[in-house]
Formats: sequence, C-alpha cells, structure tokens
Amino acid sequence: MTEYTTVSIPKELATRVDETIEGTSFTSTSDLVRFLLRSIVIQHQRSGKLTESEFEEIAEQLRGLGYLE
Repeated sequence: MTEYTTVSIPKELATRVDETIEGTSFTSTSDLVRFLLRSIVIQHQRSGKLTESEFEEIAEQLRGLGYLE
C-alpha cells in the first residue's frame, strides 16, 4: 500500500491551481502536484543531477503557468 504525506501550499495558489486544472485530466491539486514533481524527479534521474540552469528552466515554466511568483 502506498503511503502519503501532506504538502502545504498557500490557499491563493490552491485556488489558482483549481482554476487552471478545470477542463483538464487533472482531478485535483494533488494530481497536478504529483505530475509536476514526477516530471522534475524523472528529469533529475535521467541527467544524474538537476543543474541550476535546469532548475531555473523548470521554475520559469512554473512561473509562466502562474504557479510561482
């Protein structure tokens, strides 16, 4: 059985995520967060490590989507 943990995000961000995922295959904020974290982890595992520039690229993409300020 898979164990879970809780991640806290500001309510304003959660609201923005809810609005963003409307009409997508994501059914919850948790679904989107899992997807994004998996994407980052997979990219990290492929390259052996996540460089600062790769991290910045991911952060910029998340800013573009409105998830980071």
